[in-house]
Amino acid sequence: MRKLLAQFARFGAVGLVGVVIDLGVFNVLRATVFAPETIHEGPVLAKVVSTLLAIVANWVGNRFWTFRAHRGRQLWREFVEFLAVSLGGSAIGLACLWVSHYLLGFTSILADNISGNVVGLALGTAFRFTLYKLWVFAPHRGDSAPALFPDAEDAAPPSPHAPTAHRGRLDPL
Repeated sequence: MRKLLAQFARFGAVGLVGVVIDLGVFNVLRATVFAPETIHEGPVLAKVVSTLLAIVANWVGNRFWTFRAHRGRQLWREFVEFLAVSLGGSAIGLACLWVSHYLLGFTSILADNISGNVVGLALGTAFRFTLYKLWVFAPHRGDSAPALFPDAEDAAPPSPHAPTAHRGRLDPL
């Protein structure tokens, strides 16, 4: 349980960086080039751009820190899976923003931030963490293909005290 909590804390720290990127870019774009007074779909377009930038930052952080021990060796497959899960989580946030802004008529910048960046973020975070852990960075996902970017840790011989993974069995955190 301690390992799971530590992993979730790292996930949260990486996510916090993504949130800062997402909030900053969203608000700058919504107030300028994607202002709803200029472009009707502006808030949604601003959210799409800000989310895509945050996804890239989160993938790097999660790959090299949160799920480092379980990252796959097929970089592009992992990125595509990460992107798919992230877009699913983002769709949850966009749906919250769309319902609030267009269906319920809450059109202020505060309402847009609460619906897209509080409610949508909370629901999307639960969705993403679950699928990252169980699918994208699952311990059983490692393969024998050569690493695209091997690092010193991958090249070092295993320590006799290091935990080992067993084929066909998921090791608990």
